[in-house]
Amino acid sequence: MSAPGSAPAGSPGLPPVRRVPAALRPALDDERLARAAWSRLAEPGDAAAAALVAEVGAVLALEAVVTGRGPRRWQTRLEDTDPAADLAHARAVGGRLVVPGDDEWPTGVDALAHPAGTDRPMGAPLALWVRGTAHLAEAVRRGAAVVGSRASTAYGEHVTSEIAAGLAERGFGVVSGGAFGIDAAAHRAALAVDGTSVAVLAGGVDRVYPAGNAALLGRLARQGALVSEVPCGASPTRWRFLERNRLIAAATLGTVVVEAAWRSGALSTADRAERLLRPVGAVPGPVTSAASAGCHRLLRERGAVCVTTADEAAELLAPVGAAPVPAPPDVERRPFDGLGPEELRVAESLPRRSAWATERVARAAGLEAATVHAVLGRLELAGTAVREGSGWRLGAPPR
Repeated sequence: MSAPGSAPAGSPGLPPVRRVPAALRPALDDERLARAAWSRLAEPGDAAAAALVAEVGAVLALEAVVTGRGPRRWQTRLEDTDPAADLAHARAVGGRLVVPGDDEWPTGVDALAHPAGTDRPMGAPLALWVRGTAHLAEAVRRGAAVVGSRASTAYGEHVTSEIAAGLAERGFGVVSGGAFGIDAAAHRAALAVDGTSVAVLAGGVDRVYPAGNAALLGRLARQGALVSEVPCGASPTRWRFLERNRLIAAATLGTVVVEAAWRSGALSTADRAERLLRPVGAVPGPVTSAASAGCHRLLRERGAVCVTTADEAAELLAPVGAAPVPAPPDVERRPFDGLGPEELRVAESLPRRSAWATERVARAAGLEAATVHAVLGRLELAGTAVREGSGWRLGAPPR
């Protein structure tokens, strides 16, 4: 007789059926539990696992793995996978599991399965572990990724705070990685103005990493959200740090890199955003600062948009065709600002005191009299030109 859970002896063409671990049996009938299991079996960014689950569903994909009839690459963690226990652990720390189809699922991350800017998939997340009061989908619906170096300078942290606070005040959710330096400055600035901020972590949402940001991560758990692809207890690793960057890029409308060295990890977030055809902005720094070399590289080689203020960051993230950001009110306005080429030539040819005939203005401007006549009419409406009798002079400059 065959042992329970194994294939009959001599069955041709079929691999032996593995014993299904008891902790995984409920997941073979429950899509949510199955996705929780997959979040432990597969590493973040595993495009093959994401494709398999997308094709047949999480339950059937898991069944193929646990029975031995499917790919063996994910079998090494089967004995240590207990999705019900992971869910209980998450609930104990105030966390929850969010899966595709949930109201809280951030649909922007689905673009990772088929990035428009590349033929190579980046692995859409199978599930997200969330800890915090913010509704994840709402928090990132107008999400702005603000990222940069851990080894930040006072300049970088100051600019980050100005941009992140300004974006939060304009209704953007500020998304970053919860790390030291620029990430921490972005989160703190958004929270300081009662905005929404989300930290995407490389380890479980119960792991305080880095330990020096424990207070900040605690505030995010109370006022914003902590998000991870791996279940509670999972350790942050170099690979997971790199892969969490793709989530930051995908969940948001665009990415602003404030300060980054030549080989900063923040550049990988910008790279993923580019591959997803999301806008990328970079803040210029002192040309002598190695901390800004990566930003300058983005501006020079990758076509990133120069961003220096929250207004410019908001403009970068705004829909195509939205009105440009106006000049700040404290910028000096000059008399001929906004004039076209012909209008500028005519305005500069007008005398300040005595009035000239149209023909004389035309000679000074080097334009036809008929053209000058039409231009003078427009300049008069703007107050730049003043008619005196049959002649024209320059109007008073705007204050």
